[in-house]
Amino acid sequence: MRLSDDPQTGRNHTMSDSFAAHADMTTLQDRKYRQWFRGADVDGDGVITRQDVLLMAERYIAARAASQSPTAHRLTQELDAFWTHVIAPMDQDGDGKIDLREMTEGFRRALTDPGLYPQQIQLVADCYFDLIDLDGNDKIDQEEFQQIFGLAGNISFEHCAEVFTALDLDGSGALDRAEFHQALAEYFYGNDPDAPANHLFGRVAD
Repeated sequence: MRLSDDPQTGRNHTMSDSFAAHADMTTLQDRKYRQWFRGADVDGDGVITRQDVLLMAERYIAARAASQSPTAHRLTQELDAFWTHVIAPMDQDGDGKIDLREMTEGFRRALTDPGLYPQQIQLVADCYFDLIDLDGNDKIDQEEFQQIFGLAGNISFEHCAEVFTALDLDGSGALDRAEFHQALAEYFYGNDPDAPANHLFGRVAD
């Protein structure tokens, strides 16, 4: 079935082209979700629980030695809310645990509209930004980025440096809040195979 002709190449777009593009998008997103799952499964037992999500908060807070800060308390609260409103509803069998299949299918259903980023991701992302930005200049430099994503995220410093440079869109040597949000939105909602944010939580395997 012909859908349209590409005015630049003259190539006919078919229904199969459309399905192939959708499959490529889903495959990329599933790989990103799988990478995020590995980091969120803090105790490594193959499932995510509320305890994992709270341990994830503790791991990042400990990396910044900020356990008594208001930002640390806010991050714990927001991640608990993220568990309650985003992750827990993915539990299809009611066992209180989310396996990779449940999470992947849940993210596919929930993370379809980038316009919902402010409600679904932004509050948690703001807490992370504030936790990383301990000097309060509203920017994340490479050292801060490496500390939180390298030490707490178990990602090599070399990889962190590569990702940081790619995400620093204006070449200022620091990520501002808008660049940070753009990276997270691209990670969770985007389907560009060349986007540097794809590797934000570790290199996504082909």
